[in-house]
This record gives sequence, structure tokens and C-alpha cells, in this order.
Amino acid sequence: MQNLFSYPLKLEDMSTAVRRYELNASPQELEFVAGIMKVPSVKSFTAEIYVRLHKKEHLADVWGSVDADVEQTSVISLENFIHPYHADFTLKFDTKMTAAELRELEFDIEDDVPDILDNGQIDLAAVAMEQLALVLDDFPRREGEVFSFRSEFDEETAPRANPFAVLKNLKK
Repeated sequence: MQNLFSYPLKLEDMSTAVRRYELNASPQELEFVAGIMKVPSVKSFTAEIYVRLHKKEHLADVWGSVDADVEQTSVISLENFIHPYHADFTLKFDTKMTAAELRELEFDIEDDVPDILDNGQIDLAAVAMEQLALVLDDFPRREGEVFSFRSEFDEETAPRANPFAVLKNLKK
């Protein structure tokens, strides 16, 4: 599948000043994002992303926010509805580390390990889509919808059956 929503940023061309990027998905890109997110549709998708390069430390800070209106299917009523999502994020990228070097590192689960770059660039659209995917509800439902279930085999409503009652009937 061709990536229709991409904003690659080459870090070698950047200065150390903070740069601001604004992404607004077109209708064709919204369809692509909906396919990636596995939702019926995405009505709007915007991101405001800031990037600061630290050349001496070989690090890049990426932070910002993502806003999207996503059409989802309720797991309770099975009806579609639109839910607004907002995600603030902060990421750190290592501009020199390779995937092999990252695997050799020993770190604790609480450590803030920077991400690695793909071909010396960061795809800001991919970062924004990842942040949206992290906040999407796994079991979406409309506001106020409550799941209620009443079993026909509730102990309160069903008489308690004797497991040997079937054997009793076989003797006759």
C-alpha cells in the first residue's frame, strides 16, 4: 500500500532552532488514515508539531499535538458515531544510533530510550498518526451507552438443577 500521507523531514538540513510544522490531511489523505486506523472514516486530522535538533548530543526533540474527528462503530449499539480525539506528545530521536546498536543497549523499562531515525529523517505524518492510534478507544461507544447483560441462566431466576436428575429418569 502506497503511503498517501507522509511528511518526511531530513534532519541534516535543519538548524538547531525550533521549527514548527502544521499538518492538515486532505480528503484523500483522510481516507488513507482511516484505512490505517481501521475505522469507518476520519473526518478531520490536524497536527501541530515542533522539532528541535541538538547536534552535539545527536538528539532531536519532537513534540506537539494531534486533533482528529474519527467515525467509529459502537461496540454496544453497532451504530457509527463521530468522536473527537486530542493527543499531546513528546518524543526524542537519536540521530546517530542504528537499530543494531539499539538492540545491544541494556536499559531498564523506565528509561527514556530515544527512537531511531529511518534514513536520517522523521516522517512527521507517521508520528502524528501513531499518536492518534495510541489514544483511539479499543472498545468505542457513544457517550452514555452502557452495556447491560442479563443471563437466562442466572442463579436467582433459574431453578437449581440437580445433576443426577437425568440419571433418575433413566432407571424407569
